Amino acid sequence: MTIHSEHPFLTPEPDRNPLRRLRGRLAAPVTLWAAGSGPARAGLTVSSTQVVDGEPGRLLGLIDEDSDLWDAVSATGCFTVALLSERHRQLADQFAGVMPAPGGPFKEYAWRESPWGPVLADVSDWAGCRLDSFRPMGWSLLVEATVEHVELGSGDTPLLYHRGRYRSLQL
Repeated sequence: MTIHSEHPFLTPEPDRNPLRRLRGRLAAPVTLWAAGSGPARAGLTVSSTQVVDGEPGRLLGLIDEDSDLWDAVSATGCFTVALLSERHRQLADQFAGVMPAPGGPFKEYAWRESPWGPVLADVSDWAGCRLDSFRPMGWSLLVEATVEHVELGSGDTPLLYHRGRYRSLQL
């Protein structure tokens, strides 16, 4: 049962930031960044990720410098980036901190270890990255990394983030 036709805490239209609205109109892949091992592992859903071709390949992304993920990345110097698909909506919300994850989000899913950090067992496409540099960028931290390893599998239909919602790309 719904009482409101729209989100009750939604900022009124004239007060919305036009830059944020523009950013929201750019469809972005939903990825899971993870680092660390055992009880020190951490993960974060990230939709601001870009792969740059070259020798070596590079990865750029914006993350929250106050996140547990950043603590793990800065401690280990490496991390994994997994491309999420439609079946990972709940996981994406749990790692984004917008859905409860009793016992933590790592508890509910199967993982495999890699030299760069934990990898979600059922993802087909992921990369192992080595941290190169970081700097403040807006309200985030711009992370630059070298892509040291890439695994490509079946190429699942990607989960996208667009205008505040998850979408799937129908191929």
